[in-house]
Amino acid sequence: MTHLRPQGPDIPLPRPTPVSQPFWDGCAAGELRFQRCGSCATALFDPTLRCRACGGADLRWEASAGRGTVGSWSTVWRPQTPAFTVPYVVALVGLDEGCDLVSNLVGCDVADVRTGLRVHVVFHGVRDGVVLPYFRPDDPPRTPSSPSL
Repeated sequence: MTHLRPQGPDIPLPRPTPVSQPFWDGCAAGELRFQRCGSCATALFDPTLRCRACGGADLRWEASAGRGTVGSWSTVWRPQTPAFTVPYVVALVGLDEGCDLVSNLVGCDVADVRTGLRVHVVFHGVRDGVVLPYFRPDDPPRTPSSPSL
């Protein structure tokens, strides 16, 4: 079995923009943030200047409860750069608040990943003050108990 873990400190770091900086500030504070449109109440992620549903500019940052469901996933065996440790699982997580976020899964084996898996956010520092959100299963698989004699 291959246990999924956070990446090491040598991976390429994200480059926050003025639009995405509140998201990264939230991660550093242990809070997963997304935007919500004040006009139509749509939950949005990736950070944006305009609502994708109505075009409104009244976007507010909210804290997510950090829980969601794996909608799709892929196991990476050939990374973009050798700085990444393989395998790792990239997952599209549907947050309970109504938007999707792409992240990595940790805290389980590759064989345990499935569509519909309930997950919650965990944060891991990389370096230079950068903190990344990862997701781990709510209920890690349990090993079967030995039959009693």
